[in-house]
Amino acid sequence: MEKKYAGINKKKVKIWVWAYVFVAPTIILILLLNIWPIIQTSWYSFNELKGMAAPRWIGFDNYLKAFHDKELLKSLLNTFLYAVVAVPVGVALSLMTAVFLNVKIRGKGFFRTLYFIPVVSAPAAIAMVWRWLYNSEYGLINYTLSLFGIKGPNWLGSSHFILSAVIIVGIWSMVGYNMIILLAGLQDIPKTFYEAAEIDGAGSFCKFRNITLPLVSPTLFFVTLTTFISSFQVFDHIFMMVGQSNPAEKAAQSVVYMYYRYTFVNYNKGYGSTIATILLIIILIITFIQMKLQKKWVFYR
Repeated sequence: MEKKYAGINKKKVKIWVWAYVFVAPTIILILLLNIWPIIQTSWYSFNELKGMAAPRWIGFDNYLKAFHDKELLKSLLNTFLYAVVAVPVGVALSLMTAVFLNVKIRGKGFFRTLYFIPVVSAPAAIAMVWRWLYNSEYGLINYTLSLFGIKGPNWLGSSHFILSAVIIVGIWSMVGYNMIILLAGLQDIPKTFYEAAEIDGAGSFCKFRNITLPLVSPTLFFVTLTTFISSFQVFDHIFMMVGQSNPAEKAAQSVVYMYYRYTFVNYNKGYGSTIATILLIIILIITFIQMKLQKKWVFYR
């Protein structure tokens, strides 16, 4: 009897050992590429670290400076405005696109590929195309407006329009990726629910409200959560479309863009780490709130 239990224990130990062996590469990469940078950045935020000099402990001085920094406050406001506008609009458009591409239409595969192209396109190429579209003199957007007798603004050179221009590009970029995820969630809904609703005489809107939305809500929550996080980390569109020589740069500067300037342009890694740590705390708080609120509107089958 003891040998039998000993054999079972050895078998379980062998299974667990091999399980950890296969999981180990992923855990090591997460520790090296995610956990360790967070710890290092948090440590640097309590130090003065400029150029190639060694870190010098200064306690909470960087955080006190950040608390009174109007530029950081403006960057936080820009980031919040970007997220508050881009996330609801982008997720709503993604859901609408996924719903329309989930029905039987001709060329469905072509349209799915077309909407997904921005996801696989190089950010530099996207920035070049949108800079041409936004050009105040010969851009396609202002040319189209001129056909209706409207004088188009200087989209990327005016502090009043530059953030709106970045938000439009952000929404356009996120629709394709979110659409694919939501489409997978829609295809997981059993067709029998819709067939039963049709027998009861339910219309398209009624089926969407009472069947599609509740059953796709877990996927919708995942998309909303990840889109919020990525929106607070917006950087590439601003970096490639705006540029540091643009006089309206501050009007579109995000927190990550400000972190980049302080860390890699001004070589003030200490204060740059403080900015990154503050952003991490904000994202954690918003994610925690979303995790609590999801109990009110997410329905798990």
